[in-house]
Amino acid sequence: MARSGSTHPAGDPRPPAYRFRRAFPLADVPEPVRAGRDATRQALTDLRWLPVGPNDPAGRHTRDDVLLMTAEILANACRHAGGPTDLRILATDDVLRIEVRDPHPSAPALALPRRPGHPGGYGLRVVHLLSDRWGTTRSLHGKAVWFEIGTERPGAALG
Repeated sequence: MARSGSTHPAGDPRPPAYRFRRAFPLADVPEPVRAGRDATRQALTDLRWLPVGPNDPAGRHTRDDVLLMTAEILANACRHAGGPTDLRILATDDVLRIEVRDPHPSAPALALPRRPGHPGGYGLRVVHLLSDRWGTTRSLHGKAVWFEIGTERPGAALG
């Protein structure tokens, strides 16, 4: 289960040294969830993020989890924050970080589970359960909702 938190671990004022950075503007994109998911898929391919082959189910699940979490925070930005302004994909040797920026200043809240049969309200819960860490970083122009997933998971590798 993920921990939510601030941008940097407690006591560490410096951001990590990302060796991979991609930014994708989404403000004027007609279908930002699809565009962001496609951009993430391409970035994961460029990073040689799993799967490494057809017989790598752990890698396929890890990649699919990243794509699902990305789609969920993009959809939340569309539904609750006026739409995403951009998507950022960052990586160190140990961590993959996905950030979705939007113009709304309020941090999202982890919703209580809904009654069975009622759609919606599960996006951040999915991120909370599948990521290693997630949170919100406020800025002058809104906020970024982000999640991190470690490369130490079985089969995970950043090439």
